[in-house]
Amino acid sequence: MSLNRSNARVYCVCRKPDINCFMIGCDNCNDWFHGDCIQISEKIAKTIRVWYCEKCKNESLEIKFRPKKSREKEAEADGTDNQQDSPDFEWKSDGRRGSRIKRSARMCGECEPCMRTEDCGLCDFCKDMKKFGGPNKIRQKCRLRQCEVRARKMLRVKDEECSMSKGRDYQDGPLSEDYSENELELYQQYCAGKYGEHSTVPASPHAHSTLQKNTKYLFTKLKEENKPRKHKPKQKHRDRVRHCERAEVRDSGGARQCLGPGCVEAARGNSKYCSDDCGMKLAANRIYEILPQRIQQWQQSPCIAEEQGKKLLERIRREQQSARMRLTEMEKRFHELEGIIAKAKQQVVQHDEEVNEGDDDTDLQIFCVSCSHPVNPKVALRHMERCYAKYESQTSFGSMYPTRIEGATRLFCDVYNPQSKTYCKRLQVLCPEHSRDPKIPADEVCGCPLVRDVFEPTGEYCRVSKRKCNKHYCWEKLRRAEVDLERVRVWYKLDELFEQERNLKTAMTNRAGLMALMLHQTIQHDPITTDLRTNKDR
Repeated sequence: MSLNRSNARVYCVCRKPDINCFMIGCDNCNDWFHGDCIQISEKIAKTIRVWYCEKCKNESLEIKFRPKKSREKEAEADGTDNQQDSPDFEWKSDGRRGSRIKRSARMCGECEPCMRTEDCGLCDFCKDMKKFGGPNKIRQKCRLRQCEVRARKMLRVKDEECSMSKGRDYQDGPLSEDYSENELELYQQYCAGKYGEHSTVPASPHAHSTLQKNTKYLFTKLKEENKPRKHKPKQKHRDRVRHCERAEVRDSGGARQCLGPGCVEAARGNSKYCSDDCGMKLAANRIYEILPQRIQQWQQSPCIAEEQGKKLLERIRREQQSARMRLTEMEKRFHELEGIIAKAKQQVVQHDEEVNEGDDDTDLQIFCVSCSHPVNPKVALRHMERCYAKYESQTSFGSMYPTRIEGATRLFCDVYNPQSKTYCKRLQVLCPEHSRDPKIPADEVCGCPLVRDVFEPTGEYCRVSKRKCNKHYCWEKLRRAEVDLERVRVWYKLDELFEQERNLKTAMTNRAGLMALMLHQTIQHDPITTDLRTNKDR
């Protein structure tokens, strides 16, 4: 155990082989570091897209912000041309410029507040947050995390200092980031009554009307801000963040160099390569570079899915063998039944056994299960069979393909219907649509094998005339249908097992294929441990 421990790979600045804790990897040197050693938690790591260790950090790098939308630039240009002549242009442009600043643009990313990742929990903004037990009315970021370069001064200092400098404390409503300092000062003056009924009238009536419009607009705007807002979906913002790199590539102008190996030509539009050959060459080089290592890793570590697939394949083959034995047994019963029917037809009719059964029960009647008409029990079987055949022939069961089963005889009807272009899929012996019962001769015997206690055969046959026997009506057809139906069920079971075997073999073949090895990989942090299963699963 000590020898394996000494040969294990070491990680992080502490140079220890421990891998049972949270770790983060450098995107440049591919080395791994413990989160506790570099003071990065798992929650913070989820927000990091690219991370570099201290050795790989480049001090000359600068933050690159996403470019603004082109229509915002056009709107700014149009607004500048149309509103330069108006007297209140300066006030409106100042206010709307402040409302257009996004939250992500109010951070420089270089100062100490921008580098903080946790709230202090002591300032008034933190005490207002829900996670610290506050009512969440102000809804502002921690004061110690407000950017020193781009954040407004009113958010970096406390309200007492802000009130001393501006003469009014406005903590009644939430401090919105959508308004500039000029708007808030104007609102304070309006609330203080500087422009009320007893205030001095401005020198110019035009300036007075403009000021009234501005204060009324701002007051209405701030009142609407106090109303409860409905949370809008953030899917648009998430899509923009998720595809920011693609947007930068799309917006950047100029031709790009082809990524093909050794190619210096310009890439085609909406492509990374100048031609299809360059793309194929790069893909081939990737395969030659990555595939041998993946094959070696595949051979070193056991595949659990492969082992489970082999066990499942053995079970399927056992079920196939059982189904084949059952099918052989049913084929044997099929030939035995044909021999019994042939032997029964050789019997001679005995007129002494013809008795008039049911003479005492002439008043008793039963109802047909198909047409619900009252029927005499003496002829009930004959009536129900004919009535069922009449209603069954009104429905068709077909398929576009005929039945092709080697070694199987007399299963499906398979009569072709040119109107529907289908083959009949009823059992051949029971199809009332395409087969009719033959006319029974007067001297033909019934021939049904007699039984004792329902199931025990006696070896004797019914020797009553077939026309007059009501007990064993259509017994040959029903016996044949019973055997044929069981044969069909076994064939369906075999077909299902063959399909399962084919799918399983395909999955096992593709598991170690080129696409699977190139697209999937299991990272083994400890090269000594090749079996990644737990002791419970082994």
